[in-house]
Amino acid sequence: MITLEPLPSTDDQGGFTRALLDPDMPPPAGLVAWNGSDPARRFAVYRNNVLSSLVSALKASFPITHELVGEDFFQAMASVYVRVAPPRDRQLTRFGEGMPAFIAGFEPAGSVPYLADIAALEVARIASYHAADEDALEATDLAHRLGADLASARLSFVASARVMRSDYAIFSLYAAHQGDVAIETVNPFVPEAVLITRVGEDVLVTQLSAGDAAFLAALADGHPLGEAAGLGQAADDAFSLPHALAALLSAELVADVMTDKDDYP
Repeated sequence: MITLEPLPSTDDQGGFTRALLDPDMPPPAGLVAWNGSDPARRFAVYRNNVLSSLVSALKASFPITHELVGEDFFQAMASVYVRVAPPRDRQLTRFGEGMPAFIAGFEPAGSVPYLADIAALEVARIASYHAADEDALEATDLAHRLGADLASARLSFVASARVMRSDYAIFSLYAAHQGDVAIETVNPFVPEAVLITRVGEDVLVTQLSAGDAAFLAALADGHPLGEAAGLGQAADDAFSLPHALAALLSAELVADVMTDKDDYP
């Protein structure tokens, strides 16, 4: 069940904010209008404008989620989210980071079980777009850094890289939104994985095999390359380490390499 948590406050601002975000609350006491008009009516207009603006911001951040459930459902769901998790940061690009977890616990969305993962994909794309610029290692640099310590090497990725695995067809649903496939041909209950990267100002979403996804996720979690390769092989018999390393270079993912010669946790 979704419950509203009071915003922390040491003064009247907290009460004003709660009344602003909750249409069931009366306007704060003591409001006056400079021109003598009804302050309750003016506050209602202000409240409506604030809620509408925040819902519109969520629509802009979650176009696929919005498309999957339609205007009315998204409007209602986003309105609840605004009240539960109002912005606490000046950067509205971060508003909505909690949307996937919210959707997962939002009972009316239970009939669309893949909706939370699609929202998580959209959050990851935004985070990738705004991540810090970072140079990737060139092939020759990577080969030199790896040397003979291939199995024990730990690779760190550029800040914009994200690996996401799901029990649902997140890539196919994303591709359908881009117009690359017909939505009616997508079976949403097929597990898929994606790599999210940024090239210049473009955020790319690439489908990964189960083996490549397990391999990259293990590297991102800090496993040495040898262990990550074993996890990739366990996930998919067709996993190929040379192919996966070539893909790493092609996607310009690797920012740094640490080996037994280096100090790492």
